[in-house]
Amino acid sequence: MIYAGVDVGGMSIKIGLVNSDGKILKTKAFATEQEKGYKSMFARTADYIKQLLEESGFSLIDLAGIGIGIPGTVDSKKGMIISAVNIGCKNVALAEEMSQYFNVPIAVGNDANMAALGEQRFGAGKGHENVVMITLGTGIGGGIIIDGKLYEGNGGAGGEVGHQIIEIDGEQCNCGRRGCWERYASATGLINQTKYAMAENANSLMHKIANENGGVDGRTAFLAMDAGDYSGKAVVDRYLHYLAEGLLNLGYVLHPEMFIIGGGISHEGKNVMEPLQQKLNEDFERSGMLPYIQVVQASLGNSAGIIGAAALVM
Repeated sequence: MIYAGVDVGGMSIKIGLVNSDGKILKTKAFATEQEKGYKSMFARTADYIKQLLEESGFSLIDLAGIGIGIPGTVDSKKGMIISAVNIGCKNVALAEEMSQYFNVPIAVGNDANMAALGEQRFGAGKGHENVVMITLGTGIGGGIIIDGKLYEGNGGAGGEVGHQIIEIDGEQCNCGRRGCWERYASATGLINQTKYAMAENANSLMHKIANENGGVDGRTAFLAMDAGDYSGKAVVDRYLHYLAEGLLNLGYVLHPEMFIIGGGISHEGKNVMEPLQQKLNEDFERSGMLPYIQVVQASLGNSAGIIGAAALVM
């Protein structure tokens, strides 16, 4: 069985042909060009799916379904985009729109949920029925799988884990609230904390590392820590404290088998996973909230959205 997984982003749309084992056979990417309107956007998506099939030696008869991940609020039961600001879509009946071009099942979901589903079915969470994926980027994305099923909440608006409050009256968040987890534990939060520490310590190795790498990014404090810089280690320790607090909140509410950590910060590997695992184990041991929750690095990388979108329609 061949499925098309579509990962829609503000800048580009990625399409992959995926088999029933979750393996991507061939991919294609093209500019979103949202200024041309959603009808043009998804007409081109349909054209590229057909091209991919032809280039891979398949025909429309071989296509079993299409899954589409959208960066916004999606009502997956209706196949409708409720609101996706980054691609200029609001109240778009996407499944119906795409059915003009294909006579196959078409499923639509939130992009963070798609990444979570991909990891649970075919990646780091394979074999586990209860997992939560956390994506650390500009903000914090989340996807929740309960008893093997994607949890989306009322109207598809659930799973916004980045907007739990971890600091009352804390930093202003773009959502309008103060003290949201993503203000402290996203890659953006880490970068801000790094810059603040650099301003406080002119002798920190972080200055040299930032100059060599074209500016401050999510790696700066970790690289400094690895080189023995005290200020870099202090930034990393504080950042991981914030990250762990949000995971503990989710752990006490959902207690999944596993937290899967994705996004650029996850590439730090054991420097992130091992301290988080230790912090969670200590807290749950103290409170008696056992069994432990595994903390693991996402394994599908940039392919998670494509594979997850295909998994949704499977």
